[in-house]
Formats: sequence, C-alpha cells, structure tokens
Amino acid sequence: MPSKMKCPYCDNQDTEVTETRDSEDLAVTRRRIECLKCQKRFTTYERVEATPLLVIKKDGRREPFSREKLKNGIFRACQKRSVSADLIDSLTDDVEKELMGKATNEIPAKTIGNLVLKKLKKIDKVAYLRYASVYLDFDSLKDFEEMIEKLT
Repeated sequence: MPSKMKCPYCDNQDTEVTETRDSEDLAVTRRRIECLKCQKRFTTYERVEATPLLVIKKDGRREPFSREKLKNGIFRACQKRSVSADLIDSLTDDVEKELMGKATNEIPAKTIGNLVLKKLKKIDKVAYLRYASVYLDFDSLKDFEEMIEKLT
C-alpha cells in the first residue's frame, strides 16, 4: 500500500506500509514503513491526540492537568503504607481515564479530589485520611476526629 510518509533517511515521499499492528488496548497503531527509493525501513506510531484537560482551582484559576502532580499527591498519601507503586499507577490511570471521559475538558479540582478519595477509601483508610487532610484543608484535630468517625 503506497503512502506519502517522508523517509527520514533520504526524504523521499514514496513509501510503503509493510506491516500494521494495534496495541493490546487499541490506543496505539504501529506501522512499519519501507522507502521505495533507499529501501530502508522505519516505524511510526499513531495515537489519538487528546484535548488537554484544564483544572479549575478553588480561586477560579485554570491550570493544565498534570498527571505527575496527581500521582505525587497520591504517592505522598500512601507513603509508608502497604500500597504498591503499581497500584498507585493504576489508581492514577483510573482517575485520568475518568477525567478524559467527561463531557468537558475543564474539570474542577474538587471533582478530581473526590475521585481520588473515593478510590483511596477502598484501598487504604490511612492513605484516604492523609489525602483528605490536605485536599479538604484540615486545620484542627476536630477535623481529623470527624473524618475518622465517618470512616468507622
């Protein structure tokens, strides 16, 4: 099948797709392409370009969603707990997928925090309490006591 992908070796535009494979989750298509002029082969990867998410902060500011910031917050809540790095990655993936599935690309920070809390509650109660203390801005011992009472 002739294509118009420019060869990275000789800049020729006459190329041919020799093999196409989809990833297991169907998120990426890998193509092996051969240049019809120099006969060299190269690989391309095709992904859907997602619309970037924006987080609406409490004060109304908007900032780009950061997967790393989300993951670091979850990681800090899970420190010294029996929560594996794989589980933290999985939880981060789940939250990000849910956010991407929303009808809008502008997500209130509160929505993100609630999603994380819902998932952490099922995994580890101490991590849940740690995350809640930062996310819900605990400022007294009474806030902790009330949350612990709700958990028990």
